[in-house]
Amino acid sequence: MKASRLLSELMMLQAKGRVTTREVADRQEISRRTAHRDMEALCAAGVPLVALRGAAGGWELDRAWRTQVPALDEKELRALFMAQMGAFGGDGMASSTERALTKLVAALPSAARARVALIRERFYVDAAGWGPWAEDLSALPLVQEAVVRDVRLRFQYRGKWRVVDPLGVVCKQTVWYLVASTEAGMRTFRVSRMSGVELGGGFARPAGFDLARYWKDSTAELQARGKQFLTTLALSPEAVQSLSRWVRLEAGSVVGRVVIPKRWAVMQARFEGESEALFVVLGLGAEVLVLEPVGLKEKVFRVAGEVVARNVGVG
Repeated sequence: MKASRLLSELMMLQAKGRVTTREVADRQEISRRTAHRDMEALCAAGVPLVALRGAAGGWELDRAWRTQVPALDEKELRALFMAQMGAFGGDGMASSTERALTKLVAALPSAARARVALIRERFYVDAAGWGPWAEDLSALPLVQEAVVRDVRLRFQYRGKWRVVDPLGVVCKQTVWYLVASTEAGMRTFRVSRMSGVELGGGFARPAGFDLARYWKDSTAELQARGKQFLTTLALSPEAVQSLSRWVRLEAGSVVGRVVIPKRWAVMQARFEGESEALFVVLGLGAEVLVLEPVGLKEKVFRVAGEVVARNVGVG
């Protein structure tokens, strides 16, 4: 039985006070039988838990009890400090996390504290990007506050003002997302693209909403749909290297009489839609030829012509 899982379950009990076996099983992705055994293991270890029966029952932690941090092995110590919130960007978060980790380290045995000091000397996470396109997380503190307090958020997103009921925040690698209920249903917003964020009035949180389950289901649905807009492109070697970081490329074939520059490759690429394909193709400039579909090729001609027309005589 992993100490890390038991510690996670103990933190859940501390945060919520009372949990059901089903909640533990869903959060830890284990069976209910295993979750029940985990609760019994915590009891056997001296954690003062009370089993409550009935519809409103579950496992309740004694409010007066303070946790004693279980022994952490070498891998768990490394994982703990490699996963500092500072790695997700945001100076405020980094300082808050540092304070929390300092308190946690103070509760560790002396041998473990010495090991932590060594790990901190030998590992460093630089969350900053190489260019100006790094995530802007200035809106994140207000977003987090709204989620915790169950108050509405008003913000501008992609040129439109939105008013939403914020239900949760998800961090996927270094990108933060807000999951919210809107008039059009559940939506996900990238925090770095939110501006003019304001707190609003309270709202009634939907009963039984499970953020982890929603995120898994929605991402699984997105992956199942995949990228549906198929294009055939002739690409320079540099464009192949650049575009392969964006989408998956597969060998394509030329239809009709088309002159392809030497060393260029004909590839197929799938995008989420025509707008994404247009954005990428225009960004590649003279390093790409659109072969299919014809509609995308015509739109590239039109947009490129408009760009030239607008910039003639400028400067």
